[in-house]
Amino acid sequence: MASAKRKPSPSELLVLEEFLPYRLSILSNRVSRAIAARYAKAFGLTIPEWRIIAVLGRRPGLTAKEVAEATEMDKVAVSRAVARLVAARRVAARADVEDARRQLLTLTREGETLHARIAPIALAAEEKLLRALDKDERVQLDRLLDRLLDAARAL
Repeated sequence: MASAKRKPSPSELLVLEEFLPYRLSILSNRVSRAIAARYAKAFGLTIPEWRIIAVLGRRPGLTAKEVAEATEMDKVAVSRAVARLVAARRVAARADVEDARRQLLTLTREGETLHARIAPIALAAEEKLLRALDKDERVQLDRLLDRLLDAARAL
């Protein structure tokens, strides 16, 4: 009589260190922390605050909800970070003329200056990270990330 094959347990099937979402999260967290360490001390910004500044630097006039969607950040975290940025006069919030309940966000002059000072730090960190890949691998990585992002939207 043949022995019955044992069904693997969930802990045997899911090896966290090999699980793609976990690995991507670890990579993202390490890179974000490394960059944040450079600008947190010098500029007094948190990661959510910097992401908001980066988004508004390219897309002024978004609402907090739209910023949350663009950054994939939690709405509460965005709301708190926006409030801190407005209080620090780095972001201006004005009522939308079409819907006064909506606050349109833009960088102030100080916010724009901050964006201009921090962007090179972020780009240098990205370049340092990407040095691990050759030119063809960078192109391939971009394509693969685009495909994974599309697939993630369908989850």
